[in-house]
Amino acid sequence: MTSLSLGGFVVRGTISTALMVSLMSAPALSAPVDLSQWSPQYVRSIAGTQDFDTAADCAKVTPLDYKGRLTFWYQGVFEGDPDLLRQYYKDFFATFRKTYPNIQLEEQALTYNDLLDKFRTALLGNAAPMAVRLQILGGTEFASKGYLQPLKPEDVGYSTEDFWPGAMKAVTWQGVTYGIPTNNETMAFIWNADIFRRAGLDPDKAPATWDDVVKYSKQIHDKLGIAGYGLVARKNAGNTPYRFMPQLWAYGGGVFDEATDNPTYGQVQLNSPQSKEALQASYDMYVRDKSVPVSALTNQQADNQPLFLAGQLGMMISHPSDYNVMLDLQKKTTGSDKEKAQTVIDNMRYGLIPTGPDGKRAVVFGGSNIHILKPEYVEGGKVDEPAAKAIICMWTSPEWSLKMAYAGSNPGNLNGFKTKWMKERLDNIKFLDVTTSMLPYGIPFPALPQSPEIMNIIIPDMLQNALTGAMTVDQAADDAAKKVKDLMGGGL
Repeated sequence: MTSLSLGGFVVRGTISTALMVSLMSAPALSAPVDLSQWSPQYVRSIAGTQDFDTAADCAKVTPLDYKGRLTFWYQGVFEGDPDLLRQYYKDFFATFRKTYPNIQLEEQALTYNDLLDKFRTALLGNAAPMAVRLQILGGTEFASKGYLQPLKPEDVGYSTEDFWPGAMKAVTWQGVTYGIPTNNETMAFIWNADIFRRAGLDPDKAPATWDDVVKYSKQIHDKLGIAGYGLVARKNAGNTPYRFMPQLWAYGGGVFDEATDNPTYGQVQLNSPQSKEALQASYDMYVRDKSVPVSALTNQQADNQPLFLAGQLGMMISHPSDYNVMLDLQKKTTGSDKEKAQTVIDNMRYGLIPTGPDGKRAVVFGGSNIHILKPEYVEGGKVDEPAAKAIICMWTSPEWSLKMAYAGSNPGNLNGFKTKWMKERLDNIKFLDVTTSMLPYGIPFPALPQSPEIMNIIIPDMLQNALTGAMTVDQAADDAAKKVKDLMGGGL
């Protein structure tokens, strides 16, 4: 057992070391921050200690008077994001156009659920954008298929050591780097203390284990007649693996051995007893206890948020930005609904994600990366590399990697933690300390080209098959394991 002092409270449990080992595998002395001291207290101590001039830094990469044209796709804000993040996105593109007035920028925002499919279609028709910002799952898939140009931080004026070592693994394929991280994050466990109190639970403590989540969810449903836990099982939606995989890993399961210190991805483990135990927990909540939203099969986190604000949901997993989302949603309410919403906001609590039965705590180490395409796959057959590097330099700068991740993530560039904006967000964003303290428990998705298919399709299908009764829990897990083996070419 390991004890960590986190933001004034002590957390006991076994740390998932997959991310921590990757953090420490880089030459720590050359990193801009001391990863060995990582804690909420350390993050606060370095915030606001260094100033950066983004325009001056990027001018060294692409002159500010450069004339060119750039097509760019990115995962934009969606209905569940806070208004503040929407404003920062507007500010970013306005600042880019002001900084590089002679670059004709044609940007297109796509949702998380649409981006990968539309990008794949565009590639097949040689109609892709010159540059693209993809979720962390996408890098190895498209690099392995030869669509992306080699691109490392040094190409846009930064150092590889300026970024999380674990994040750099997600943009590396067969020893070559094909992109740069823009942001990285871990989520936390959220509960309504008032609902806990009325259900006879300790309002000041999150469930310690996933077994407790099942029990608490049932107790909330049975006593109050509302949903306990915000289960998400929608197909082809990133919200599903980001919320189920921490549960799977905590029970000791996995798709492969991705939760170990040195994964080899040599054996599928979705049909292991531990993986089936994790799936059984979801089955118990949805089928046996009926203690989660009936709409869980089609829900994503944006559907949980209004339920939580209305006091109809007791627990969920999400980002620190959900607190800001609740404030934004409350502004749209009137009369007694506004008062009820305020009660929920006042009772909103954040804690570490529960452990498995053996004390293992885990969370997805997520984020996004930015890439440059090879010209043969781009509409018109040409890539304006100076223009592409200009926007990449700006987005991955300490300033903008922080601002563009402001309420829901963390800067990919570690120097972002040293900016005045980091100090500002620590002061203004409630519960940021807790979600940041989950980083040592983070586990990246398998760095494999097949990961998007596994996480966005096979994992949700497994959940759907078990929860709808189309298959038993054992059958659903066995079916998912077979699909992964088939996807990997039967070589496992």
